[in-house]
Order: sequence, then structure tokens, then C-alpha cells
Amino acid sequence: MPVIHITDLHQVGLPEDALADYHGLTDVALRRVSEPAGGLYIAESSKVIERAIAAGHRARSVLVEEKWLAGIRSIVPDDVPIYVGPSAVLESLTGFNLHRGALASMHRPELPSVASLLQDARRVVILEDIVDHTNVGAIFRSVAGLGADAVLITPRCADPLYRRSVRVSMGTVLQVPWTRLPEWNEAAPLLHDAGFEIAALALSDDAVTLDEYAAAPPPRVAILFGTEGDGLSRQALSVADTVVTIPMLHGVDSLNVASASAVALWALRV
Repeated sequence: MPVIHITDLHQVGLPEDALADYHGLTDVALRRVSEPAGGLYIAESSKVIERAIAAGHRARSVLVEEKWLAGIRSIVPDDVPIYVGPSAVLESLTGFNLHRGALASMHRPELPSVASLLQDARRVVILEDIVDHTNVGAIFRSVAGLGADAVLITPRCADPLYRRSVRVSMGTVLQVPWTRLPEWNEAAPLLHDAGFEIAALALSDDAVTLDEYAAAPPPRVAILFGTEGDGLSRQALSVADTVVTIPMLHGVDSLNVASASAVALWALRV
């Protein structure tokens, strides 16, 4: 395994652009990297890197502090270069303190088709235009822990492989099957043709309570959650088969979307 020790970001002998994945690149820029096709994402911490590799994702390189090297070497395949340096040098490169010890530049996997994810699923979660990466990561963690089969995200939903999403999810975004939906005029028929009822979590005069719905749920349910501010769009509500609400007390009308997902998934667990 090539282990390259860094004492200076401009040291002689360092391969050209060796550290470019970690310097001055936003998550958006990483997605647009032309080589490899499909772009990259950053996995942060040895636990997340291990989960990424266990999920079949390929590492392009690893950046690590000396004290974390032994643990990383036991995780990463032999042909992946590992760049090792003191915390001050790595912070100068990345722009933040690597308090979790390691970063890995990972090849983005090809997303599966919607049909392939729905084929054997019974419970799926749909995220419509959720823009907060912390909420996306927290929802994936709930999905992993409470047993839904897949996550489907709309075209304008935040990227689950954004560094913060991966971190908040504790790496579960690398385990839970997910893909992007097309727009609703195409997405709704895909779900209905696969036998799914679309249950929208929203406030509505004709909504049924979650406990009522969970008492006799259909065999296949797609649980739909909307964006943090405005909730679900009119298009999403128009394709929903049922509107479901979580009963609240003390004048509170709703929960944070990540909390609501955990409650709904617990109630509808198979």
C-alpha cells in the first residue's frame, strides 16, 4: 500500500494534483469531476470509510493523521494511496480540523433504477426537495435503524453523499439503497404500477392520523416527506393516495422532518 508522508503541501516529489480532491473543492465541484465519470464524494472518519468500502464503493485516496494510520491500513485496499501528515498541515489543506482523523476521496457509485429498488420493497421513503443536509442524513439513519427498504429523492433534494449528510447518518447513506426520482408526472406512475400506495405526511383537514393508518396499512407503502419550510408541494399532494398526520399536543402543529420520519417509520415498521 503506498503510504506517502506529507510535511509540506509543496514538498518535492509529491505527485501533481495528488491532494486536489481535498483542497478548495466543494461537494458540488466534486460531483462534477470528469475523471472518474460520475464524480467523487468525501467520506469522513474511519467508521464511515469502512462502511463505504464494505458497501462496494471504491476509494481513490485517503488523507489521515499519523495516529489513525494503523486503523486505516486495515480497512483500505492495498492499491489506494494514503497521504499521512500532521494535523496542522492537513488543516491547512482542507480548511478545517480533522478531528475525526481521516478523509477518503471515494468514487461515486452508479445509482440504481427506481424500478429495481421498488421490485422487492415493502416500505420506501420519499424525500421531496429537502434541502438541509443534516435532515437528509438523519432520515437515512432512521431508515436504516427502523427498517425501510429504500429512499427515493426528488430532483431538487439535497445530495445524500454531501459530507455532512454522510457524517450525520453515521455512514448509513452508504448502506441504504437510494436513487433519484424523475418529476412527479413520471414518478407517481412508477410507484403506483409497482403496487405502492403513496402516503403523504402533511397537515390537512381530510388527513387520517398516523395511528389510524398504521393499524391497517397497505402491503406496500411509499411514505412521503416534504421540505423543511413549505412542506409538500401541490404536485406531491395531488399524487398522494392518503394524507397522514402525526397527532400533536400543546398547540404544536408538526415535528422537524427528520423527527417525523422516525415516528412514521416506527409506526409503520414491518
